[in-house]
Amino acid sequence: MTEIRKNLPVDEQLAVLKRGVVDLVSEDDLRRKLEDSLETGQPLRVKLGADPTRPDLHLGHAVILRKMRQFQDLGHKVIMLIGDFTATIGDPSGKSKTRPPLSIEEARANAQSYLEQCRLILRSEPEVLEIRSNGEWLEEMGYKDIIALTAKYTVARILERDDFSKRLREGTPISMHELLYPLTQGYDSVALKADVELGGTDQLFNNLVGRALQRDYGQEPQVVMTLPLLVGLDGTEKMSKSLDNYIGVSDEPHAIFAGLMKVPDTLLENYFTLLTDLPQDRISEVLAGHPVEAHRQLAREVLGWLAPGSDPDAAEERFRSVAKGGIPDDLPEVTVAADELNDEGNVSMARLVVLAGLEPSNGAARKLIQNRGLKVAGEPYTDAQGWVTQAELGTEGGFVVQKGKDKFVRLILD
Repeated sequence: MTEIRKNLPVDEQLAVLKRGVVDLVSEDDLRRKLEDSLETGQPLRVKLGADPTRPDLHLGHAVILRKMRQFQDLGHKVIMLIGDFTATIGDPSGKSKTRPPLSIEEARANAQSYLEQCRLILRSEPEVLEIRSNGEWLEEMGYKDIIALTAKYTVARILERDDFSKRLREGTPISMHELLYPLTQGYDSVALKADVELGGTDQLFNNLVGRALQRDYGQEPQVVMTLPLLVGLDGTEKMSKSLDNYIGVSDEPHAIFAGLMKVPDTLLENYFTLLTDLPQDRISEVLAGHPVEAHRQLAREVLGWLAPGSDPDAAEERFRSVAKGGIPDDLPEVTVAADELNDEGNVSMARLVVLAGLEPSNGAARKLIQNRGLKVAGEPYTDAQGWVTQAELGTEGGFVVQKGKDKFVRLILD
């Protein structure tokens, strides 16, 4: 883990912190806060709020988490704010309709997994990491408190948000709880006395509400920094698990390496800027060379901070082996119980795909097979209604199934 540099000159801190940033409101305020921090020895309080609507993180999330890590490395305290309460409301940011709310139990269960993965990137020392939940203060607010909060902001200002104004023009309903969401998120900054708030570009409006509310509550307004939404491996839309164009932060090193080798050439500079610490002149030098070598360098740089104990040579060797049609030796194994077989001693291929954890249901497994997304022992498997015999399943060395290019499972008959 890198050394914490508490007394780095302000200009040098700014050079680190501004890299990759889209919106900075405002640089003058950030400079002044950094100067005050150096003078007083008091670290800045840097907030990132996250509604744990899903339990898993990908490299798109890592862009903002890396910025938080940079603040930590400069000696400032970052606050991971888990929006367990706001997740029960549903945030429509950047969407044509509100996101479905979760139960408080679902939100808190997701939060545990979320925090475990955040710690792959963030420092854990208590002087630079604080973990909070907005249920701490929002659950305690009564109706009178809510009315007092709504008095701090006008409907006209709320409706300035792009997605709200668009829905209003199109006649799409907007529920009252959606109008309250930006105020609720903004009040988190008041409760935490945040100096800086980070977020994706889709969170700019909400974070600026926090800045305005702090001023209304007599606090020094927070600096707002937004970072771009990382484009996914398909090169068209933001990285998202639902679009299957993502690389998970907790993926195996070989899977991370393989995923980064798929990044479209046109996105390499963006990935290098947002996911590595290489100086810009070095990035330009790498990009001037062969694209394959640029991809290799990117993969190794990302593995260096995301999986520091991993062997990049082994990850690359596995990638090359699989790319040539080979099957790795170190595969995850799943035992298939004998009672999965029918009276004839057979089991459907769709069921085996589900047991292997490659798809959640028989229907999804059949669709995978129909789309030519499954291989058996390295060969394409195309019979969506196919069956596997006991003898085939009991083959010495196991029955190897493969989804896509690099998801292998060895099935062993019990």
